[in-house]
Amino acid sequence: MAGDERVDEDKRATLRRFATVGTSASLVGSTGTAAASTGESEPRDAITGYLATTPGAHFSKIRDDLKLGTGETQHHLRTLTTAGTVEGFRDGDYRRYVQANRFDDFEKHALGYLRRDTPRGMIIELLKSPNAGASELAETLDVSAPTVSKYAGELESQGLLSREDGYALLRPESILLLLVSHADSFGSDAISLAKEADRFVVYDG
Repeated sequence: MAGDERVDEDKRATLRRFATVGTSASLVGSTGTAAASTGESEPRDAITGYLATTPGAHFSKIRDDLKLGTGETQHHLRTLTTAGTVEGFRDGDYRRYVQANRFDDFEKHALGYLRRDTPRGMIIELLKSPNAGASELAETLDVSAPTVSKYAGELESQGLLSREDGYALLRPESILLLLVSHADSFGSDAISLAKEADRFVVYDG
């Protein structure tokens, strides 16, 4: 019994933390009031707040990080999506979610790959070393050349990378902004990049 109480306490603390972010987001207004009478405002605000800091998270990560049940998560995501607060998009085997009307298609695809370790590593290395080739990326990331080639093909098919003359990121400034803005949610490699991001920004004029 004590263990169950501890789990519930941890869940409430987690929901409250993200709900604070959610209720301060401009997109949350349409969900909080309507859900208040049924006691469902807090988890919905928590999901919205979570997606504000972790855009592109997939279903299982949202469920596990917020300590929600599978059915509970499905219910609230469905309600938020219907209300136009959240939108989902397909990314391979994953269904990922972001706050609605915040990211364009390019950014959604970028978020999906930034949430995978090897593609994110490739993207970060290409931001740091735009002339890096497949063999250099494979050595730096300690993966096989076929793995690099596989993800490079996927990144190209999603409009994130050009392979016409080596590897070249498309809209690198947009990708860099996503990495820096949400570095804490990606991992230590993104945090390290964020600390030196000004080195990779090109100023016109």
